[in-house]
Amino acid sequence: QVQLVESGGGLVQAGGSLRLSCAASGRTFSSYYMGWFRQAPGKEREFVSRISYNGGITSYAGSVKGRFTISRDNAKNTVYLQMNSLNPEDTAVYYCAAKAGGRAGTEVSDYDYWGQGTQVTVSS
Repeated sequence: QVQLVESGGGLVQAGGSLRLSCAASGRTFSSYYMGWFRQAPGKEREFVSRISYNGGITSYAGSVKGRFTISRDNAKNTVYLQMNSLNPEDTAVYYCAAKAGGRAGTEVSDYDYWGQGTQVTVSS
C-alpha cells in the first residue's frame, strides 16, 4: 500500500506557473505508474497526465499539453507536475494517483491509490 500527499497548490494569476509535488510513502515507489487528475466544482474528475515507472513514458490531456510537464524522482519518492501558462479553466483540486503493477490509463478507475488533493486557483 502507498500513501500520497500532494503539495504546491495555491492562488496564481493567469499566465503564471505552479509546481505541484506528490510525495509517496513506502519503498516501492518505482513500481507504481503515477498520474495527475483534477476536479473542478460541479465537474467530474478528469485525467491530466501520467508517467511510467522510470519516467520514460509520459502522456497529457489535450487541454494541458505543451503547458504542463510531469516528472518523477524515484530516489525521493516524488512525482511533480510543472504547470505553466495557467488560465482560469485550470482552476480545480489536483489529485495525485498511483497504480500498483501494470500500465495505468487515463481513467479514474485505472488507479489504486489517491492523495487528498491540493487546490489550484487561477485568477483572471
